[in-house]
Amino acid sequence: MDEIEVIGEVGRGNYGSVQQVYHRPTGVTMAMKEIRLELDESKLNGIIMELDILHRAALSPEIVEFYGAFTIESCVYYCMEYMDASLDILTGGGRPAKVGEKDPDDESQELRVPEPVLRRITLQMIKGLKFLKDELQIMHRDVKPTNVLMNRKGEVKLCDFGVSGQLEKSLAKTNIGCQSYMAPERIKGESQNQLSTYTVSSDVWSAGLSIVELARGCYPYPPETFANVFAQLTAIVHGAAPRLPKGYSEDAHDFVAKCLTKDPNGRPTYAQLLEHPFLLADKDSDVDMAGWVAQALERRAVRGGTQVPSES
Repeated sequence: MDEIEVIGEVGRGNYGSVQQVYHRPTGVTMAMKEIRLELDESKLNGIIMELDILHRAALSPEIVEFYGAFTIESCVYYCMEYMDASLDILTGGGRPAKVGEKDPDDESQELRVPEPVLRRITLQMIKGLKFLKDELQIMHRDVKPTNVLMNRKGEVKLCDFGVSGQLEKSLAKTNIGCQSYMAPERIKGESQNQLSTYTVSSDVWSAGLSIVELARGCYPYPPETFANVFAQLTAIVHGAAPRLPKGYSEDAHDFVAKCLTKDPNGRPTYAQLLEHPFLLADKDSDVDMAGWVAQALERRAVRGGTQVPSES
């Protein structure tokens, strides 16, 4: 720890805090997660799994880089690439729009996230999820905007693998993750007190929902519009799937609609999504991702936002 200078806390993950630190010998700014080991067996297994995934995912540019881990007394620390913000921070913090702000369905207003930027972010998300599945046989199981990070270079990377699951014959049988981003089939299983069996298509749903939130600037099923949590979950299972705001292309709308198909068997695979016209249009395109991130962080500062987290 003598080689590390703590800059400040930037967020909290599943089982501990995350600090921005400066590593003096290398001159590298990192995100250091601190986790107390006074945890039950399932949480310890989550920590071990995340460390294993980070170590094995070193070849993927869509996964946060892992620098190493160490323990001091009853705490484990691991150091990762520092990222400047999560997607929810960059596009409004997941909050509903206030009076006087943009109506996401008003075609006369500029899109909150330009389509080329939305496309590039989506492409990197799907590439990262496909890498986890194909190379590591892992489902993320907690795909949401807070677990998709960006830096000032415009890079997009996945993080927080504490609840990821090893694939077994393409199926996973443990319900873990953020319920509000759960696919309908997962919610159905929980409501019936059953361990819901689901495939990677559940992560496809969560990715689609995250894309809609990114474009709209708020969570597509805002709790304040429902009488209770049960009503909210019922809407996810039985109601119409959310959609992108007006102003995006037909291909963009079709891509999201396919991700948010209620029947998990009807959702595309990652390979199929990468061949969708919406993502194919990114080929050879010149998108100023760094400029968009800089503008988004500036807007966040003007709104009086707090320091952005590097991992959630």
